[in-house]
Amino acid sequence: SPPAVVLLLSLLGLAAAGKLLVVPEDGSHWLSMRELLDMLQQRGHDVVVVAPEVTLQIKASKNFVMKMYSVPYTQEELEKAFQAFFRGSFEEGWIFKRFLKAYKGMKTLTDCWVTSCKQLLQNKELIRYLEESKFDAILTDPVATCGLILAEHLSLPSVYFLRGAPCGLDLDARLCPNPPSYVPRVFTDLTDRMSFLQRVKNLLFDIPNVFLCDFAFQPYSKLASEFLQREVTVLDLLRKGSVWLLRLDFVLDYPRPLMPNIFPIGGIHCAHKELPQ
Repeated sequence: SPPAVVLLLSLLGLAAAGKLLVVPEDGSHWLSMRELLDMLQQRGHDVVVVAPEVTLQIKASKNFVMKMYSVPYTQEELEKAFQAFFRGSFEEGWIFKRFLKAYKGMKTLTDCWVTSCKQLLQNKELIRYLEESKFDAILTDPVATCGLILAEHLSLPSVYFLRGAPCGLDLDARLCPNPPSYVPRVFTDLTDRMSFLQRVKNLLFDIPNVFLCDFAFQPYSKLASEFLQREVTVLDLLRKGSVWLLRLDFVLDYPRPLMPNIFPIGGIHCAHKELPQ
């Protein structure tokens, strides 16, 4: 529940208010995180949000300090990239046709994200500000891979706020069992009770993830290695998360084993209204 999430993050500064760096992901991901930031500010925490100047949903607020950096693409180009990605993700038809559509859409969107991350890491003035600000922790959506790089550079404990990561990379990082013989994959329309042929279908849906993962995260791994001046992969960085706040609930999702530092917080993005007397 939202109060439980706030309680967890409130421990950042022990008895005193903490200073939190936030590197969000745009779109619907931000809408979920924004409510949490408002509650943290109300409890006395200092919140600093780092975001590009061109966004879909991320806007300034009186409840946090916004630090923005310039990017070379326009609002129209960003919107087209998101539209191409969503069209490919929800395309119906043959599995390999869907894979190619998703591949093209992800490439367009990844190009924007990598460019944005590169602009942030090359902004020496902003990086110096972050280094001198002495944050207690970083709150980030792992889809915004730049947050992982900053957490490593600033030596900050990471709090992840997510629904999931592309191609299930978060499951590998969390070391949670996720066998295709039992756990249904996205878009398969299968349940956790599958026949032999359905399990084969589920496995086939999982194969493209191997290629998508390498394609989607390789540019970030290269960028992280250059910035941190040592060989590192996105998976290496993702595994360093201190707390995972998962926007899921087993009322809607299939039960699965979770590690002790993982907390389901499904419903935090829903409107909260008091029940009538």
